[in-house]
Amino acid sequence: MTKLLKRLTLFDLSMIAVGSMIGSGIFLSPAIVMKNAGLPTLVLLLWAVGGVYALSGALSYSELGAMMPGAGGIYVYLSRIFGPWAGFLYGWIYLTVINSGSIAALAVAFATYFGYFVPLSQGGMQAAAIGGIAVLTLINMRSVKAGALFSDLFTVLKILGILGLIAIGLGMGKAGNPEWGFNFGDTGDLGGTVAVAMVAVFWSFGGWHHTTFLAGEAKRPQKDIPKAMIIGAGSVALIYILTNLAYFYLLSPPEIASSSSLAAQAVETVLGPVGGSLIALVIFISTFGTAGIYTMAAPRIYFAMASDGIFFKKVAQVHPRFHTPLFAILFQSVWASLLILFWGTFENLISNVVFTDALFFGLTAVGVIVLRRRQPHAERQFKVPGYPVTPLIFIGISAWLVVSTLIAKPLQSLAGLGFVLLGFPVYWMWRRGVSPQSKKDVLRG
Repeated sequence: MTKLLKRLTLFDLSMIAVGSMIGSGIFLSPAIVMKNAGLPTLVLLLWAVGGVYALSGALSYSELGAMMPGAGGIYVYLSRIFGPWAGFLYGWIYLTVINSGSIAALAVAFATYFGYFVPLSQGGMQAAAIGGIAVLTLINMRSVKAGALFSDLFTVLKILGILGLIAIGLGMGKAGNPEWGFNFGDTGDLGGTVAVAMVAVFWSFGGWHHTTFLAGEAKRPQKDIPKAMIIGAGSVALIYILTNLAYFYLLSPPEIASSSSLAAQAVETVLGPVGGSLIALVIFISTFGTAGIYTMAAPRIYFAMASDGIFFKKVAQVHPRFHTPLFAILFQSVWASLLILFWGTFENLISNVVFTDALFFGLTAVGVIVLRRRQPHAERQFKVPGYPVTPLIFIGISAWLVVSTLIAKPLQSLAGLGFVLLGFPVYWMWRRGVSPQSKKDVLRG
């Protein structure tokens, strides 16, 4: 039987973690955050909370990743800690809502900025988004290393672009102007809620866990998976706070809140239209690169599910030449393309994604505590610093996000919850066809 090959290095995994996090969020979300938070000080506080959330999650998941270094990541953790039903529900919701919805949102974002250079109708933008997914699918079907090299290149380019934005803002901005300066006072009633603002922040910080999905193809999974997640979460938190400061140096709070193309508008204030075009190119590279990582990483979950006998058998097949889960990648890309045609707007997509993602994020972190109690003497090559406070912080913020998103965006949240509930009968349908020995294999890993 053809198997997945262990080809990914610490650099590859770190770039996947960073590249998964830095997508469309830091270019589109700050306007949503400013509009709903209202105060620059609160805006920066929320981005700091997002950093704490990502880092506490990365530290918590690192313990699980070191103990269970198999392909599938969170699917494997939930299956072994709570039972196959929990792992299946995660894989099911990741396919139907979280990852496919994220790819669809990112595809819409990069098609929007592609339209900055080539004017497109609404139908043309949808075609460009689906065409982009097709290109990314072909790259990631070719080999995991080809996908990783694509991730490395686009992540380095987007980091350089964002560092350029930060340098322009902090070096050429108007913070020293006495008419504005660092006036972090009241900016008036901009409306909205902190919950909606935090949804946008959370969307921007998601993705650090994608390295766990590729553990089965990492050269040193028990050592490099934890390091990559921590490097990703820590470095991106710093980048995001500096980027928001750069925005405040370049634009006033009301200008930020009302902007539909924040990064381009901010740079245009000092470099003119040429600067705006360069930033639009950076955003296209960023969103396209992140969509590529999402296309590569998540199919390993569906591959693991199919290998355990609780998903289509075809999805468990590894291509004999490319050594990639080809059908798993195709399955996801087709569904993401359908979401572009039928689902909705960028903001509605991310609200739906954040609700369901936070639900399973919190449950997985609970698993750290469960394993500490169930297997206190088990070998742990990585232990969560500050246990149990660190995972409890992550669990607490996850719970707050679930409740707040349900209140602020009930339609999108209930749609996500509906897909979760639909997963139960789907699971029992698959389970009926799984042999007793296969069920033992799922639990034993």
